[in-house]
Amino acid sequence: MTRIKRGYIARRRRAKIRLFALSFRGAHSRLTRTIIQQKIRALVSSHRDRNRQKRDFRRLWITRINAVIRENGVSYSYSRFIHNLYKRQLLLNRKILAQIAILNRNCLYMISNEIIK
Repeated sequence: MTRIKRGYIARRRRAKIRLFALSFRGAHSRLTRTIIQQKIRALVSSHRDRNRQKRDFRRLWITRINAVIRENGVSYSYSRFIHNLYKRQLLLNRKILAQIAILNRNCLYMISNEIIK
């Protein structure tokens, strides 16, 4: 049997993998097997952290809204504020409410006073 040279096919596959690992350091950017392991790890981390980022931002927005609402009235809390928003059918999400809380507190105070009535 004649000898088969694998040639460009394997090289092209490895080159494609190496493109992903250009920014990695040391052996993680040079050795094919290590690159594959690091690629899997990086993709798992990015998938996990995309979901965690959504969670963290929601927590941040809630904290900001709660802080501003509690400044306004001592007996008024975030949970009551959101409950009253839903009762009055005001469709403002937490991201927008947090923006209003930071940029224009008086506007948030006006909203909270309106929904209490």
